[in-house]
Parts: sequence; structure tokens; C-alpha cells
Amino acid sequence: MDANDAYDLKSVKLPYLSGAALKAFVAVLEGPLGHALIPGLLQSAGIAKLRQQHFDEVPTNFPIHYTDAPAEDSAGVPESEWPAQSPQGPGFRFASTWDYTEAYRSGAASPQDVAQNALEAIEASNADNLPLRAIISVRAEEVLRLARESAQRYREGRALGPLDGVPVAVKDEIDMTPYPTTVGTAFLGKSPAAEDSTVAARLRSAGALLVGKTNMHEIGIGVTGLNPHHGTARNPYNPAHYTGGSSSGSAAAVAAGLCPIAIGADGGGSIRIPSAFCGLVGLKPTFGRVSEFGAVPLDWSVAHIGPIAASAADAALGYALIAGPDPKDANSMHQPRPTLSGWDNTGIKGLRIGVFWPWFRHASAEVVSACESLLGQFEALGAQIRETVIPDLDAGRVAHLITIGGEMAQAMDRYHAEHHSKHGLDVRINLTLARAFSLLDYVKAQRVRTRLMSHFRQAFESVDVIVTPATGIAAPPIPATALPDGDSDLTTLAEIIRFAAPANLTGLPAISFPAGYTTLGLPVGIQAIGRAWDEKTLLRLALAAEGLVEKKTPQVLYRLLK
Repeated sequence: MDANDAYDLKSVKLPYLSGAALKAFVAVLEGPLGHALIPGLLQSAGIAKLRQQHFDEVPTNFPIHYTDAPAEDSAGVPESEWPAQSPQGPGFRFASTWDYTEAYRSGAASPQDVAQNALEAIEASNADNLPLRAIISVRAEEVLRLARESAQRYREGRALGPLDGVPVAVKDEIDMTPYPTTVGTAFLGKSPAAEDSTVAARLRSAGALLVGKTNMHEIGIGVTGLNPHHGTARNPYNPAHYTGGSSSGSAAAVAAGLCPIAIGADGGGSIRIPSAFCGLVGLKPTFGRVSEFGAVPLDWSVAHIGPIAASAADAALGYALIAGPDPKDANSMHQPRPTLSGWDNTGIKGLRIGVFWPWFRHASAEVVSACESLLGQFEALGAQIRETVIPDLDAGRVAHLITIGGEMAQAMDRYHAEHHSKHGLDVRINLTLARAFSLLDYVKAQRVRTRLMSHFRQAFESVDVIVTPATGIAAPPIPATALPDGDSDLTTLAEIIRFAAPANLTGLPAISFPAGYTTLGLPVGIQAIGRAWDEKTLLRLALAAEGLVEKKTPQVLYRLLK
């Protein structure tokens, strides 16, 4: 099939709404005349078009990639394969996990010093004229307690490993005691979580200094990071710009130096988009690779938990510590044992990089230029650039919209009667639209999922990874009219999310890592999608890029190691 004929995604131009106009639109949409607006919204979103298409495939309700040899219970990446250092590339260098542990071992700093510095930095970041709003929930006594315990382990020569005493933050849709889980809302999280999620428990058992919960786009249903309840997270590279969402606070925290690793969740690009906007490495593992136990079940068939990190090695370590089967999550029990063996010393010579050029080039000129330049450097390192074709991307886009929207509407249904009006305005629009989806729409979306998974399997017969920009644009400015109540900007949303959804719908692993910067100094991210369970190759590619792309210093930066 000709690549241009196969490519069917389109840019859209839809009205921008904020302030009084947005409030009026929501009032009409939710009122007696709202039913008259729904058909037009469904038409604009592509749902009406999908309803006219026919797909024979058997529905795939969960994108589980079965393996002949699933790992034993709770078997993660073997400790012998954990990253042992952080070989960052040229230019600015974030403090890495290993910088912290080396400082602790040498006596140059202690976990207690870092904990106190972190608490002061978090407070300062939220007191600025343009508050960062990265970490929104902190329990100082808990942070200092964890630091004291870590310091004692170092004094006694029994540190738990490379994460012991290292600051880590967790997105506020993932349970972590003694914090509440608000999911970015104004009405959830009125009491502390009853127990740790599996991810938080694994980090805790590794000695992580859990410094708090991070901000997010409300219920994860947006990709800018705007939140009218907890404040909008701001981009450390330029606080007048968005961080991307929905793991907005996790990315802002890492890019501002508050921690080298933060945990995000990704139902439609929510790890990769903020990582791209904030100049970081963000890994969305294969569906089921990381346990979802203790994460709020917002979008269960497209949901993934993964690390957002300052470097490829930090991302690899974060992944190594949270990946692996968990009997508390049945979807995680079908995976082969995760491995990182050789990820950091094999280079990318001979790696077959697939590019669907019409898709790749459907982005702003600066984004395409930075990503194409990095492709050329990959080729100079011995990688092979091969043209590939992925049909039905527009059907996949709509199928993902129906899936994630329908699942989120169902997840929020129990709160609808009492709390719907407490959501932000953009969330109310999205949930109202999602409630108009039908059972037939949802089933058809799962048929499309089956077809898209087949297209990617076919592409991976001749390539090892498929590369695109991570986003169609760099981080957009935060409009003054969007604060504090939010806005509706579907034109910009479509540009941001264009490359993200297929990896969620198919359950394939995907990573975002820095490719360069715009003339304004905003980061540009590139994405690589891999075969199921092959996170190692994605991290190899991110590590190779790290030696090629010179990092710039964020405008907002806190140094916890003095």
C-alpha cells in the first residue's frame, strides 16, 4: 500500500473556548438543549464516521500479548541487570540516582540533608510568582522518617540498593500511604490510602525516599496538565508553558530537579507527552508489564504505569524496580521475565528503525526538523532507517477515544449524580460526550484495536522499532484566559496527542526521549514504539540519543545535593 494513500490522520480547526463562553457552552451542553449539540460533537470527533465503517475482526478487550513462558510470580528484572551508572550526554546534566547514592556513600551528603532540601524546594516551587505545582501533597514527617531510616542503613552498611534514599515522587492516581489519592479532583481522596499500590510498595522496599504525590490533569482526561482544583503544573523550561499531561506534575518535578525519577500513568500519552514537553525520558511499558494494583481504575484496557526520569539510565532503573508479574493484577501474569541484559553496551548498530513518513512529518516544522536530524545521527551510528506503513490510524484514533472516554465515564458514573458539577469544565465536556457513546461504539472500537494490533505485528516483521515525534508541537503557552477555570482547545489537543494513542490501544511499549529544542528553548521529544515486552530495545535507543543531543538547563531548577 502506498504510504500517502494509507495515511488518513487530519489536522483539525475547532473553536477555542474559555471564560464565560466556555461556561455558557457547558451549561447548554448539560441542559435540556444539550442533546441537540451531541451529534455535531460526535461528527467532529470522528465517531459518526467510524459508525459507518465495517470491521470483521473479533474484538480485543484487553491488549494482552501472551507469551509461551510467563515469568514466575513477582519476578522482576534481575538485580545483576540493573543499571550501574548514569552516563548522560553533552550539555546540562540532571542529578542522577547515582549522584545521590555516591554522595551518601562518600559522606558528602545524607538522605536527611536531601529530604530537608527537598521539602524546602517543594515549598519554594509552589510559592513562586508562577507556582510550579508539581508536587501537591507532602507529608514532611513521613519524608523525614524515611530519610532517617535510609541514613541509618547507610551508616550500618546495609543500603537497599541504588534507589535507597533517592527522592521519588508518585502521580496522584496511584495509592501510596499515608497520602490520599485525589486523581486530580476536588472531591476524591478525603482520607489516606488504605495500603500501598504494588508500584509504591516496590519503590518503598527499594528504599526510595518517597517525597510526595504529583499533580495531574483531572482524572487523566486531558493532555495539557491544566487543573483548576490543584493548580496548573508549569514547565520548568519555561513556566509560561504547559508541562503536558496527564502526568504533568511528575514531569515538572523531575525537570525541576526535585527528584531524578517520578512515576506516571499513561492511558493516552500521559507519560510520553509530559516527558517530551519537559526534556525527559518517559517509558510506557507493555500492557501488563507493571502492576496496576492500587491505581485508580480509570481506563483499564489502555492504562499503563511507568517511569519519567532525568536520563535513560534513571528510566531503566525505575522500570527495573517496578516491572514484573504481580498476583494482585491478573493482567500482569502473562509476561515473560523482564530483562535489561546488555541494554547499555550493545549500541544501535544494525537496529532497524521503521518510519511511516507521512505520519512522522505531520508535525510542526521545528519538531520534524529536530526528529529528522536525530534519525540521521542514528543512521551514522549504524542503525538502518526503513520505510514502513501503518494503515487505519484514524480509525485507531477514534477507537482509542471511544475506549478511554467510555471507560472513564463508567469509572466516574458512581459519582455522577452528586459530583459531576465539581469537575473542571473541560472534564465535564469530555464526560458528557463519552456518555453519548453506545455499546455498539465500544465493541466496534475493540474490533479496530484487533486490526491495529495486526498492522503493528506486520510492521515489526521487518523493523525493530517504529519512530515518530512524541508530539506534533512543542509545549504550548498557557493562555491567560485558561486560568483558573480551564479551556477547550481541541485543535491544540489533536496536535499534542497525534502520535500517542496507538501504543495505548495496542498495548505496545513506547518511549519518549529528547531530540532537541525549538528556537524558544523548549524541548522536542521523539517517540519509539517497540515489540511487546521489548522495553530493553527502547531504552537502548534512548541511551544512544542521550550521547547525541546536548541538553539545555531548565529555567526553574532546584539542586538537592548542595
